[in-house]
This record gives sequence, C-alpha cells and structure tokens, in this order.
Amino acid sequence: MELDATDRDILGVLKADGRASISEVAAQVKVSRANAYARVKKLEGEGVITGFSVRTDPVKEGFHSSAYVALNVEQSSWQEVRAQLGTIPEVQHAALLGGDYDVLLLVRARDARDLRRIVLTELQKIPAVKTTRTFLIFEDIEAAG
Repeated sequence: MELDATDRDILGVLKADGRASISEVAAQVKVSRANAYARVKKLEGEGVITGFSVRTDPVKEGFHSSAYVALNVEQSSWQEVRAQLGTIPEVQHAALLGGDYDVLLLVRARDARDLRRIVLTELQKIPAVKTTRTFLIFEDIEAAG
C-alpha cells in the first residue's frame, strides 16, 4: 500500500494519541469524518496499523532495572530462539540484527537481582544462545514522533 500525505498525517495523529476519536483525527487532518474513518479502516486492513497500545512509565510499573541485551545465537536456530524469547515476559522487545550481534532485547526487570536472573538463567538456558552482552539503561528518553 502506498501511503499519501493524508495517510501519514492520520498516522501522526494516532501515534501522538491512540485514543483520538475519528472526529478528532478528521479535524486535525482536515478531512471529513467519513474519509478519516475509511482511511483508518484501510490502514488497519492493510496491516499498516497493527494495533493500539498504552505507553507506561517502567519505573512506576515496578520495573526498576532495564537493559538492552545483545545475543549471539546459532545461525540455524534463530526461529527456536525467537519462540523461546516469547515465553520470557520480561523481554519487552526483540529485534533480529545484522552486524556483531544477532538479536537485541529490551528487558525490564523488578530490580538488579531479577535482571541477573533473566540474563544468567532464562537467556543462558536457551541452548542456541552462544553469548550475551548486557547494556544497562540508566534512563529512558522519549523519542520524538
């Protein structure tokens, strides 16, 4: 699906406020309510909009220790690793990479001891994980857009 300027404007409004009503979206983008509704439905149907979610403050949610964890994995086993990572609730995001590491994880833990458990027990017990490297997050910075 080729996105036009109006589609991109609608996405911008919804990224800023996923709870915006169709009327609010239409007003901000300067299109009719029916046009905004049809475009949002098309964006959902085409898989451009994959869902709506809530952003939370990890510390207020009880996650006082966060890290990016880079993994090197057996190349023939990445699908198995992907499936096993999906069973670890503290892994909030995973990305397959090119370069020095194969996978990058965002891990949120209750505290340093919990983070240690996740890295040294949960991740290291996955047979295809060869090495890990942990990068502690001191503070999350909200990106624009």
